[in-house]
Amino acid sequence: MRCFTHPLLRRLLGLSPQSVPGGPSQSKGPICSPKWSSLRQSCSARPGLVTATDAVNYWKKVFETNGIPEARESSEYIVSFVLGAKTFQSLNSKSLYTPLTALQQEQIQQLSNKRLERMPVQYVLGEWDFQDLTLKMRPPVFIPRPETEDLVSLVVEEESWKCEKNSDLCFPVSVPHPVILEIGCGSGAISLSLLCKLPQSQVIAVDKEKTAVDLTRENAHRLQLQDRIHILHHDVSLSSAKQLLLWGPLDFIVSNPPYVFHEDMASLDAEILCYENLDALDGGDDGLRVIKTILALAPSLLKDSGL
Repeated sequence: MRCFTHPLLRRLLGLSPQSVPGGPSQSKGPICSPKWSSLRQSCSARPGLVTATDAVNYWKKVFETNGIPEARESSEYIVSFVLGAKTFQSLNSKSLYTPLTALQQEQIQQLSNKRLERMPVQYVLGEWDFQDLTLKMRPPVFIPRPETEDLVSLVVEEESWKCEKNSDLCFPVSVPHPVILEIGCGSGAISLSLLCKLPQSQVIAVDKEKTAVDLTRENAHRLQLQDRIHILHHDVSLSSAKQLLLWGPLDFIVSNPPYVFHEDMASLDAEILCYENLDALDGGDDGLRVIKTILALAPSLLKDSGL
């Protein structure tokens, strides 16, 4: 069994609250949401008409007035989502300057009101991209962080290295398809990305929260990966080895476990405290509550060459 000593580990364990989406924690305070009519009146070039660019600038100011972090990014994501685009930058000139319909304006208003309540953009939109996948998102299931994409890349690189090393042998041996266990699957971001990038792999995805298990299962079906993933509603403990070995010794155990010191939890952003599952972040007094369990369990689950 091996365990990576890698800059990623320091990044995952050393994340400050500011590293989690939303920026420094701020109180909600009173919400100031001017009427759309004020925006229509301000569009002097074409009175009464509102374009996507107008809407972004308008909601950016509203978000800033109410202390919403990442005000421009939030408004751009909401407007582009309503227009059927992934990013505001991907919209063409016609989409940017064509007047929005009444329905589009209403949809933008509804989504922006949710953001004004400090709901994370990922939950506001109900979906988010991770690696090359678009995954459904809903509270309180933990939102995958950008750093977690590095974790997926590490596993893919290691598996590629194993295959290259085997092909260099005078008498290459048959390499079994990798079996991967993810502890704390959340939305399924890590597991499903690995299934896509390692087509011969199979994954056991475990989470103690039923909402997370259900969302992983939903995303697996949407991506048509349900036949290669075993999803378990299970709280991993030192007595879990027997159940998790039903698929044989593992090639990889992968996890983005809780890592925030318990004493720091109260200083996290309102987006997190009000909407996300705090158990997915609270690492206990030393930040290692779940990590210690994973490390203690690993020797009984992994192959000798396991990671």
